[in-house]
Amino acid sequence: MQYSYLGRTGMKVSRLCLGTMNFGVSTDEKEAFRIMDEALDAGINFFDTANIYGWGENAGTTERIVGRWLAQGGNRRERTILATKAYEKMSDPLDGPNDEKGLSLYKIRRHLEGSLRRLQTDHVELYFMHHIDWRTGWEELWEALEGVVRQGKADYIGSSNFAGWHLVKAQAAAKERKFMGLVVEQHIYSLLNRTPELEVLPAAQDLGLGVVAWSPLAGGVLGGNALNKNISNRTAQQAAVIEKHRASLEGFSALCRELGEKEANVALAWVLANPALTGPIIGPRTVEQLRDTLRATQIQLDDSTLQRLDELFPGPGGPAPESYSW
Repeated sequence: MQYSYLGRTGMKVSRLCLGTMNFGVSTDEKEAFRIMDEALDAGINFFDTANIYGWGENAGTTERIVGRWLAQGGNRRERTILATKAYEKMSDPLDGPNDEKGLSLYKIRRHLEGSLRRLQTDHVELYFMHHIDWRTGWEELWEALEGVVRQGKADYIGSSNFAGWHLVKAQAAAKERKFMGLVVEQHIYSLLNRTPELEVLPAAQDLGLGVVAWSPLAGGVLGGNALNKNISNRTAQQAAVIEKHRASLEGFSALCRELGEKEANVALAWVLANPALTGPIIGPRTVEQLRDTLRATQIQLDDSTLQRLDELFPGPGGPAPESYSW
């Protein structure tokens, strides 16, 4: 397994981050335990979850599964860099009128305590804001999150789904408080979605933030079955994306055959090749999928292959403003 420092911190994380969103949804607890054990044994020390996973009335299910896995002992907790998130509604009747999306100090305190109970731990290494809160100001946010760090309930704070200018505002407000602020942004990024190259990736690099890519396979479209006509559980959205990018996906499959590699692993290797990225989040539903995915860290894409991928899946042309101006 490859490791890198998380942004400007002194903490090393595996370049593949194990996403747990499927646990308790499409992956049962027994298989989830097998996946986490095998991931840890393979050197993946970076696990990502969120309080909302399980979804709807089952929100919190995924954290409970991870918590029961950690509670087995065997140094599982000590070997795991654990991340969770808050922002979404949790349908908690005790929240009353505060049961809404957002990141008030009140909500952060309550929802972190809930996550720690479900995860059966007294702290997480990373606590993410799952989305930008357009209403709550940075004075309140940093009052809440700085307190979380000072109390030892989280080591570092991260953001997710922030625009580049949100990152800048967050860090400027943290600097005024003489607080470290953000250390990582979790953002959608893949061969099919390269918009972050305009603003988010340059901003994160300039600020010294790690970047972790979610949906690096574009919702499964880059996973190798996009052109298979016999897939029955494909969503209408996936079907529309496939039709829009059919020519590029056909070229991508042909290139992967030339390389002798699976499409999913080449797509992940492309993310890993970007110096702005800490790495991608992988979301295996089975142990077999996890084993296949480990191959991605061993694939080295040469300049000619990267150029062909650029031709198949053109980016915005570099960072703003040069990408669209002189």
